Amino acid sequence: MRVRRTLALTVAAVTTMALAGCLGQQQESDSDRNADAKDVTLTVTANAVAGGKNELTAKWVTDWVIPEFTKQQKDKGVNVTVKWDGVGVDDADYKAKIALDFNTDIGGDVIEIDGIWLGEFAQGGQVRPLDDVVGKDKVDGWDGWGEIPDAVQAVAEFENKRYGIPVGTDGRVIFFNKKLFAQVGLPADWQPTSWEEITAAAVSLKSLPGVTPIQLNAGTAMTEATTMQGVLPLLAGTGAEINQDGKWQGATENVKQVLDFYQQVYGGKLGDPLLAQEAKGRDKSFELFSQNKVGMLFESDYFWRSVVDPTVGVAKMADRDAAVGWAKIPAMNPGSGVGGQDFVSMSGGSVRVINPNSKYPQQAWELLRFMNSAEATKARLGGTAQVTQRQDVNEEVLKSDPMLSFIAEEVLPITRFRPGLADYPKVSSAMQQATADIIAGKSSDEAASAYQDALIKEVGEDKVARG
Repeated sequence: MRVRRTLALTVAAVTTMALAGCLGQQQESDSDRNADAKDVTLTVTANAVAGGKNELTAKWVTDWVIPEFTKQQKDKGVNVTVKWDGVGVDDADYKAKIALDFNTDIGGDVIEIDGIWLGEFAQGGQVRPLDDVVGKDKVDGWDGWGEIPDAVQAVAEFENKRYGIPVGTDGRVIFFNKKLFAQVGLPADWQPTSWEEITAAAVSLKSLPGVTPIQLNAGTAMTEATTMQGVLPLLAGTGAEINQDGKWQGATENVKQVLDFYQQVYGGKLGDPLLAQEAKGRDKSFELFSQNKVGMLFESDYFWRSVVDPTVGVAKMADRDAAVGWAKIPAMNPGSGVGGQDFVSMSGGSVRVINPNSKYPQQAWELLRFMNSAEATKARLGGTAQVTQRQDVNEEVLKSDPMLSFIAEEVLPITRFRPGLADYPKVSSAMQQATADIIAGKSSDEAASAYQDALIKEVGEDKVARG
């Protein structure tokens, strides 16, 4: 146990130094290094392993990507050996591994990372813009960019520079129960255009016995789900993002508006505070929705394809296709969203980057492009319906699923992503506590003030935009 703990502490310490750039930031890469090589070895790294975590990804790389790419390159007269470095551990351990890999000559050439880590690795010098690693003309010349919406490309960008290619994504909407809506005279094609219309619908649903009008994730027990499904979409609806101009939102007017909405939901008894406080409250809210006991729920498309799916869902709804409706999340008022938008959303996703230490940056770029081609993206799905980063693939594989098509066509063009900065988890935790304070009875001003104090303590006063 002592040896294991010592190893863990060593990895943690080296990771901290690596992300801070203490091991030496990478210098400008020679993008044409070994460009004409005829015998090439490349390694693909991802947190996926056969028989374990993200098994479909592991099988896709080993059974499809490697043989297909090897054949393609052989036809060009290049002998390529592609190795698979599959890992199946929790995200923190995987992050530590690749932080070390980026600072050695033995790390993978094409590496998949969570988009939320990109800014942190970029600031530490562990990853570099594709233009530096590959060459701007070659990067700009990839025809795949035209199939990836600008909003989705943002997950692979930091400070307006491309660092990789998005792997996939999702989108957040308001799901609603059409049967409950019908009972109070609300339309089956309901689409609110303001927060006021959301609370008005919730007030109508409140008249139904045993029904929670709205499930808006809140509190610390739901961890990141509170921030991602609730706080951040609402904040975007006020016209702000959690990090703007190098500062985190403190007790600003925008944050207070978000907390005011939470106050309306929980202070007005339109939401169930117990669900927000229970360890498995989010799972319970899924079950209650499937049992026609929740009217509205802010969630990602994961809810549709994995939770209430009639066949494979964890809270199956036999009548899902007829009973479940969906709507875009409106800005607080028309036009008040980020970028002057009427509707907003938040998305997550992974990114594939090229290790700046790669001996074969041009061949790694060819592999990266290949892995994000339409053909490869369809193969990665393995016959399942899921939103991808590519519009052409979505149009083909989602045509029989109206909900996922809605995400691809209506939500992705307006979405936003969390900032990939090291301080984000601290900010998220502070915001979760602010919503918990609302549930506990504090006013939005009190909750915002306490949130700001906690934020300053965690990240420093100079990084916080004060209200």
